[in-house]
Amino acid sequence: MAASMASQAILRGLRGASTRYLFLEKSKLGRVNPRRWLNLQEYQSKKLMQESGVTVQRFFVADNAPDALEAAKRLNAKEIVLKAQILAGGRGKGVFDSGLKGGVHLTKDPAVVGDLASRMLGYNLTTKQTPKEGVKVKTVMVAEALDITRETYFAILMDRACNGPVMVGSPQGGVDIEEVAASTPELIFKEVIDIFEGVQDDQAVRMAANLGFKGPLERQAADQIKRLYDLFLKVDATQVEVNPLGETPEGQVVCFDAKINFDDNAEFRQKDVFAMDDMTESDPTETEAAKYDLKYIGLDGNIACFVNGAGLAMATCDIIDLHGGKPANFLDLGGGVQENQVYQAFKLLTADPKVEAILVNIFGGIVNCAIIANGITKACRELELKVPLVVRLEGTNVQEAKRILSESGLPITSASNLDDAARKAVASIRK
Repeated sequence: MAASMASQAILRGLRGASTRYLFLEKSKLGRVNPRRWLNLQEYQSKKLMQESGVTVQRFFVADNAPDALEAAKRLNAKEIVLKAQILAGGRGKGVFDSGLKGGVHLTKDPAVVGDLASRMLGYNLTTKQTPKEGVKVKTVMVAEALDITRETYFAILMDRACNGPVMVGSPQGGVDIEEVAASTPELIFKEVIDIFEGVQDDQAVRMAANLGFKGPLERQAADQIKRLYDLFLKVDATQVEVNPLGETPEGQVVCFDAKINFDDNAEFRQKDVFAMDDMTESDPTETEAAKYDLKYIGLDGNIACFVNGAGLAMATCDIIDLHGGKPANFLDLGGGVQENQVYQAFKLLTADPKVEAILVNIFGGIVNCAIIANGITKACRELELKVPLVVRLEGTNVQEAKRILSESGLPITSASNLDDAARKAVASIRK
């Protein structure tokens, strides 16, 4: 995850923008499960690159030890790298609950691969980016290990300031690219791409030269850059980040590792890509919420926040904290909500054993408050709600909504504004 933020951080540095962009302050609100958009395993990203003519290591994927051993033999390489496939960084320094240390292993003996894979597959790998209990490894990538004589950094991403895609690169690649951007910004190079013209030959060659590729390697790197842009367009990516884009002793330019982010609005035309999404590493509640077009983020508190709009959700979390409470989640209904979504939202919230109160804060613009009110009363009755419920409604059809709630006979506490709602929600737990 940290790697995928590198190019964004670099662009902010180039523009002189503040780096204080955190979605929620961890110190105030506790653990945040970040919203997980489409993420692909490393081998899946490499497969997409391979299909676009980008040079990557030869590799196979295995889900059992015998297949991993067979893959190692088929590669017939001088050295083999075995990588556990999970959606988290820091795999090399991770630890398995089998006792094996490291989620990335190099070996010149193919016979060792089977034993290593047997101590990876089916076991949890814990890294600095996984939950405390780690993540179960279900697949491993068996790849040809190539020596790298030099590492560079290259990314293509959408940049709002440029109204389109930009290329960002540095001759100083590797894991510390953020440090390079902070300490030696002169080593960060940027090329704005004309969305109608695409990457021009002179731009690709200039970027390759800035990355430090010389002679025949410069032209080879420029070709890889153009192919990466073709991939960027082909899969509706918002970012393609290669770190490192490396140079081998044999004179090859190779994309050794990549992070691809996708435009979720393009799912309707990228069905094959989105079908590769591995939801097993997602938060189960988040995954369930997504089925009903609900945005859910889990937090560590005990007051559930049920709102419409991300800005309102953040404000609700903040004001609960201001009054001494702790939000249990961030649940955004969005616009165009229907009764069933309200009902499903309540099911999700009441299934969380940490939730001791629910605060509903709806500002009806696109959303009809009466629909929310009907959904609330249905959920309260059918789910036999056991925790205090505080509701603040404002906007479209609010009077009808208030009538529905008041005539329901349910123990619902109404609030006149957000501050009042937060006070009442916090007080309901302290009683």
